[in-house]
Amino acid sequence: MQLARLVEVVSKVRATTKKTVKTALLADFLRQTQGKETELASLYLSGTLSQGKMGVGWRMIQDAMVDDPRSGEPLTLTGVDQVFEEIASDQGPGSTERKIGTVRRLFQRASPEERQFLAQLIMGELRQGALEGLILDAIAKAAKLPAGDVRQAMMFSGNLGAVARAALEEGAPGLSRFSLRLFTPIAPMLANSVEDVEETLERLGEAAFEYK
Repeated sequence: MQLARLVEVVSKVRATTKKTVKTALLADFLRQTQGKETELASLYLSGTLSQGKMGVGWRMIQDAMVDDPRSGEPLTLTGVDQVFEEIASDQGPGSTERKIGTVRRLFQRASPEERQFLAQLIMGELRQGALEGLILDAIAKAAKLPAGDVRQAMMFSGNLGAVARAALEEGAPGLSRFSLRLFTPIAPMLANSVEDVEETLERLGEAAFEYK
């Protein structure tokens, strides 16, 4: 899957304010991905990297940016991920200069639109209205599964890419693998608020809680 196709979807999502249209666009795109591409597409659309922080700041992005026309083979999702792995693993003396060089070579293979997208993705500043909640709805639509089941799997897993791949490749059986496990934190879910402790105990009965 070429990066250009994902960037095109991002542009279309940014162009509409309707959640249903955004979800449909994202779901249609996810259906066209396979294997590792599904994981990466879900993460990139939510503005997330599987590598987490890669030690690349805005000044480094500026130093690496190029204005030349794109050259070389078109970028793919898996190819970009491999470059990100290289950047994230580069440590030690001289790593800043090496990372700038690696990012520059990545930008040289990208179109202007792809360069902007990659810069925002690396910096964690992607803004297209398709954050995690919307991606989860798109995964559910693409896999024809209840949105609640997908959200529950995400709550147990915390790994959006893994949930997306399991849902689209295996359906409900795939999501069933994500469950409560000892020593594995779960994501918080939205809850209704109460006025005081008395109301809490009235609604829950016997309960334990801590002050925040």
